Amino acid sequence: MNWISRGLLGRLPVGWLQLRHHRMRLAAAVAGVAFANMLVFVQLGILSAMNDVVRTSYSPFRADIVISPYNTNTLTDGATLARRVVYQSVAQPGVAAAAPLYVGQVAWERPNVPATSLIVYALPPESRRFAGPAIAEHLDAVSVPMRAILDGLSRDVDPAWAARASPDTPLEFEVDGKAITAIGSYSMGAGFGWDGSLVVSDLTFIRLVRQRSMGTPSHVLVDLEPGMALAPALAQLRGALSMEPVKVRSFAQAVEDNVSFQATEVPMGSIVGAGVLLGLLVGVVIVYQVLATDVAAHLRDYATFKAIGYSHPYILGVIFEQALILAVLGFLPGLASASAIYALLAHATDLPFGMDVGRSLTVFVGTLLACMLSGALAARRLRTIDPAELF
Repeated sequence: MNWISRGLLGRLPVGWLQLRHHRMRLAAAVAGVAFANMLVFVQLGILSAMNDVVRTSYSPFRADIVISPYNTNTLTDGATLARRVVYQSVAQPGVAAAAPLYVGQVAWERPNVPATSLIVYALPPESRRFAGPAIAEHLDAVSVPMRAILDGLSRDVDPAWAARASPDTPLEFEVDGKAITAIGSYSMGAGFGWDGSLVVSDLTFIRLVRQRSMGTPSHVLVDLEPGMALAPALAQLRGALSMEPVKVRSFAQAVEDNVSFQATEVPMGSIVGAGVLLGLLVGVVIVYQVLATDVAAHLRDYATFKAIGYSHPYILGVIFEQALILAVLGFLPGLASASAIYALLAHATDLPFGMDVGRSLTVFVGTLLACMLSGALAARRLRTIDPAELF
């Protein structure tokens, strides 16, 4: 470590030698920084999983534009639309097609398995152009009542069992007391408010989801003619539907609005944000305490440095060297422990927890900045020390 530091700094690694001299204090500081890193990683992992779940929940279908009730924040909340919105939309110049999208939830009860909640997506069978790649090939087959495409990654479902579903080898089960035949499968997975999903026809939907009718879609999907620009089409539809209680957005904007809502308005998103700030604060306080204690213990040494001609930037460099060492040594065990926690959470919840390079770099840079801030705060006293007053 000494020769590495000497090579990087071009001088004796005074900061490292001072840290190493008090091994227990160094170990406590590294553990504190590692804990702060782990806390930040876990909170960011939860936030990332929430965002991934939201984006994945839109994957069974596609469109250029989504028309939703005025009070909609997610796919499943808000009021319903009047079916006339479909006809008003498709009548606009530049609109190639429009289709109602129905979204609801049902309970799936199975012997010896906890009851699970399934999102039910429904499109008219003739609206294949709005089906995502995973379900498009099976959409025609669900036109037969009470046939469905099952999410093979639903919680407590064997993916191998679900993968066997086909028109030739259908799978039969009951949902909310009604017999369902799965003739295909796709992969979406569980979310924070549901355990899996089904794709059915609009006719099957109204049989499964009580108090809904074909005249009350959850959203309307709109496809534009080739060459029709998105911005003018949005403005045109907003004008045509100005008397309807709706919001008209691009498909991508609807997804990002949902992500933003989960991160800022849902209690869990606020808790995650607070957890990230808490982790950073813990790291800053711990490193500051260690460095401030070290500065106080070596105050006479620093005063001696000044007396024999070393500049204030040199002394600051020693403090920042210590901050950098604590950041690096604390980050590595924090990264390892967070990766292990991600694996445990993914196994326990079936949610998409996982470490990625971007998040690792973000947390590492944040750790460096937090430790440097701590070093700057701890070094304030050094600017005013007078060797004549200490000796």
